[in-house]
Amino acid sequence: MNEKRRLLVKRLGRVEYGEALAIQKTTELAVKEGRDPDTLLLLEHPHTLTVGRRGDSAGILMSSDLLAARGVSVFETNRGGKITYHGLGQIVGYPIINLSPDREDVHAFVRDLEEVLMRTLADYQINAFRIEGFTGVHTSRGKVAAIGVHIARWITTHGFALNVNTDLSFFNLIIACDGEQVTSMQDLLGHEVDMLEVEERIAGHFAQVFDMSISKDLVHGFRAE
Repeated sequence: MNEKRRLLVKRLGRVEYGEALAIQKTTELAVKEGRDPDTLLLLEHPHTLTVGRRGDSAGILMSSDLLAARGVSVFETNRGGKITYHGLGQIVGYPIINLSPDREDVHAFVRDLEEVLMRTLADYQINAFRIEGFTGVHTSRGKVAAIGVHIARWITTHGFALNVNTDLSFFNLIIACDGEQVTSMQDLLGHEVDMLEVEERIAGHFAQVFDMSISKDLVHGFRAE
């Protein structure tokens, strides 16, 4: 039996978007060169709008001055997708993994990310699903998770954003998800959700879906099981 590939999970806490881009770039090179194993970064951003390859600033509904006054940063990125919001109460996952040689399928990778998130939501009795022709994870009350990835030489960067205890009013700053309503785990469940517990469940389901063995990053630590 082949040994499972190792997954290093790093829980970074709150990280500015620009700093997270630098961490992704460094990690991408380390994974590409084989110095680091496949890595999943889990973190939270301050209020940030990101514009993907299919988006443009026309989808931002507030002036730069007003955005700055609200403490909202704007970044253009090379991920797929249009415009999305990152912010407090949202778990962002950046899988930096090598899809070669046995997972060289971009669409399958995105579907697998959706599966990770749907399994996580199912742990909280939230019925989540895909919608054909759209990327991300949806519920009967709106989109709960967005996905936008970048793949170069089969090394993945960027990833997903799951609304856990997110202030959904910030989505009013943009034309998000092709106009689809957005929701959060807190909104769906009627109470605040433990972010650390959700991170643990995401990591566990990621390892299952991608058939990996977790190497837990003790610097940022998992709870004892």
